[in-house]
Amino acid sequence: MADFLTSQSEDFSKWYTEIVQKADLADYSPVRGCMVIKPYGYTLWERIRDELDRRFKDTGHVNAYFPLFIPESFLHKEAQHVKGFSPELAVVTIGGGSELEEPLVVRPTSETIIGHMYAKWIQSYRDLPLLINQWANVVRWEMRTRLFLRTTEFLWQEGHTAHATQKEAEEETLRMLDVYTDFAVNEAAIPVIPGRKSESEKFAGAVASYTIEAMMKDGKALQSGTSHFLGQNFAKAFDIKFLDENNELQFAWTTSWGVSTRMVGAVVMAHGDDQGLVLPPRLAPIQVAIVPIWRKEEERAEVMKATDILYQQLKDTVRVKVDDREGFSPGWKFNDWEMRGVPLRIELGPRDIANQKVMLARRDIPGREGKTLVSMMGLSQTVTTMLDTIQQAIYQKALDFRESHTYDVSTYGEFKEAVQTGFARVWWAGDSEDEAQIKDEAKATVRCLPMDQPGGTGTCFYTGKKATEVAIFGKAY
Repeated sequence: MADFLTSQSEDFSKWYTEIVQKADLADYSPVRGCMVIKPYGYTLWERIRDELDRRFKDTGHVNAYFPLFIPESFLHKEAQHVKGFSPELAVVTIGGGSELEEPLVVRPTSETIIGHMYAKWIQSYRDLPLLINQWANVVRWEMRTRLFLRTTEFLWQEGHTAHATQKEAEEETLRMLDVYTDFAVNEAAIPVIPGRKSESEKFAGAVASYTIEAMMKDGKALQSGTSHFLGQNFAKAFDIKFLDENNELQFAWTTSWGVSTRMVGAVVMAHGDDQGLVLPPRLAPIQVAIVPIWRKEEERAEVMKATDILYQQLKDTVRVKVDDREGFSPGWKFNDWEMRGVPLRIELGPRDIANQKVMLARRDIPGREGKTLVSMMGLSQTVTTMLDTIQQAIYQKALDFRESHTYDVSTYGEFKEAVQTGFARVWWAGDSEDEAQIKDEAKATVRCLPMDQPGGTGTCFYTGKKATEVAIFGKAY
């Protein structure tokens, strides 16, 4: 199967599109810009969803659901918000065969409808903080689409919280940024740079936006999660007020934050290779594939019996699948599981059974180097340990790649060369006009101002002014 996959070095974009389809993650919908998420891809999304949901609940959040349709007038209550989203809106004007009195916007994000409901639910400081998340679909009428990365309709979670003080809301914004960072590093095995968005790149209507930025294998950046401090902008627009401890009426302070099915694309592009997907074990729908092997029909019963014994040993510890498909050679099955990115493959034949051993093949190390002959005794522990090793190895490989493709530059000439293959790390004192000029000339944007700053001062590579912050620039999806 890998023979039919375009190599990353030949055409990374084509490789990505092919692998998403060949690995059975998704397919195109008859509606332009939409996708059908296939069972294997949806299971990967469920793994992402469940790990994030656990973290949200551990930090005191609860799930709810809000309507898909939003009165158009709601979006006009917050000026920056409607300006930011107007080009992407899908609007319903007819319902039940009749023209609607007020057009309805198909949810691009839910700050407005949730703000309306919070104004009804919040009366006193005792009602705060209000910490709600929803898992939903949203629609943004994108002009250029790509499976998982940018689609007209996509799945996501969006957290929306309300607080009594500015300090609490700002702490919540950064707490959720930390949650996203923890998930990306420890589950998706993707090294990310948490940081603040520039003024021109922040969320429409936010006071401050924060992001986790990841580098893909083509050197481009992928914004993988965002957390926004909304100040009192939406509270004032939707009249979210409460009586404080002194019985004085105050506007609430709000936040919003989200991760979408774009994270599936991030996993694909951060780890995949020319043989297919390389999935981190903690997210992989199937962690271990057992491939029974026999040449003579009389060997089949013995091999399948031993296979079932192995399966019973492993099924309560790892997500394991026995490949008992008829009519396919072992070699074809090996290639198929490699394409699907299953972290570990177990090969079992008559000779292995006689020796009480099995062959383990690591997906992250192709070929003979990734194969190890191990004892059947204690196999469950061996497999668990190896999956942990693979998880760390995948992360380290991605981190090494990012570090080797991040360049400290001090001139605009060096900058334009750096962003062709990776990130440019620079001292930055420019404004929105400078950003726009750089974007036009070099096709690169400020990905973030990292939370981890070096301190001190430097000279801005573009303006020559004194700078107190370092920025990460890069080309982005």
